[in-house]
Amino acid sequence: MLKSFNLEGKESVVDFIETMEVIEGVECDVYRLVGDASKDLGIIRIKAGYKTPLQKVLQGERTIEGYISGKGRLTVTRPVGSAEDYVAKKGLAVNVEISQLMQWQAADDSDLEVYEICFPPYKTGRFQNLT
Repeated sequence: MLKSFNLEGKESVVDFIETMEVIEGVECDVYRLVGDASKDLGIIRIKAGYKTPLQKVLQGERTIEGYISGKGRLTVTRPVGSAEDYVAKKGLAVNVEISQLMQWQAADDSDLEVYEICFPPYKTGRFQNLT
């Protein structure tokens, strides 16, 4: 479990809250940032060959999806239907906006670990699962 996390060049102390099974092959460790109630952190582990649910962002000021380790990709689809694929690699951090769709997919031969930062902290109704 993490004790700290580097967000946009600043090291933040974190407290582990819980591990959730999102769907088969996908788990998320939920953390709160000590002394910062403006956002929270999810560390998402995706087993090889699996993907996160296709989600539509419905609420929130800012959602950041970023890469930690492994192989895979992030697909972000805009409301007009144009999709952009991002190869999972060091330094990848994507802002996903309200009304956009997002989905992480691990490569068939590699697990994938990514992070999600929600401003304000995640609450039910922020995302709509479409798959």
